[in-house]
Amino acid sequence: MDPIALQIGPIVIRWYGLLIALAFIIGLLLAMREAKIQSFNVDHLLNVVILGGILGIIGARAYYVIFKWSYYMEYPWEIPAIWHGGLAIHGGLIGAIIAGLLYTKREKLSFWQLADIVSPSIILGQAIGRWGNFFNQEAYGYPTDLPWAMYIDGAYRHPTFLYEFIWNLIVFFFLLWLRRRKGIRRGEVFLAYLIGYSLGRLIIEGFRTDSLMLGPFRVAQLISLVFIIGSAFLIYYRRKKVC
Repeated sequence: MDPIALQIGPIVIRWYGLLIALAFIIGLLLAMREAKIQSFNVDHLLNVVILGGILGIIGARAYYVIFKWSYYMEYPWEIPAIWHGGLAIHGGLIGAIIAGLLYTKREKLSFWQLADIVSPSIILGQAIGRWGNFFNQEAYGYPTDLPWAMYIDGAYRHPTFLYEFIWNLIVFFFLLWLRRRKGIRRGEVFLAYLIGYSLGRLIIEGFRTDSLMLGPFRVAQLISLVFIIGSAFLIYYRRKKVC
């Protein structure tokens, strides 16, 4: 599988970059449409998207570097080299959440409303981005003889990027359905996103060969558990508090 979509002289355009750009455009248009429906200022949304993108990239890289510190301690000049790979979605989420909290606090806006607006866009972007892993032949699983196995790196393997694409798409449609349900309170679409994505990642991560590790544990699974438990608690606490 050729990761390069187009090359004109020294200019190289990769499928991964194209798919990330496509995910960003579709996600932004979807969020802008929902912002108008909810009478949320689109200018504020765009500001948060820019700030969230910056802090998201920083967070994604910092997260990866922290859990690969034994390598980057020896090669510190590689820390800013994100073009060599090494961005973790959980770190990106944490960075984006911090951006949203800081911006909404400064502008006296509802963080929960903003988070609900962008949640379906985020999970859809994650789904599209997994096809970038397909073209790069990365984020795959252990060898298997299952009929849907894909031939990657010398063996038939679990196509974990495909598993996550399908799961993320299911969560995306669930969130679209959920936010139009009566009785749903602000923030619960976002918290449902964290729970839904994390449930899938918790399971799928167990098939991957490239997990970041913390001792004998897969970091993504630990963080997923934190997101699931924390989000479920917040839903319960906020509803009980209102009652």
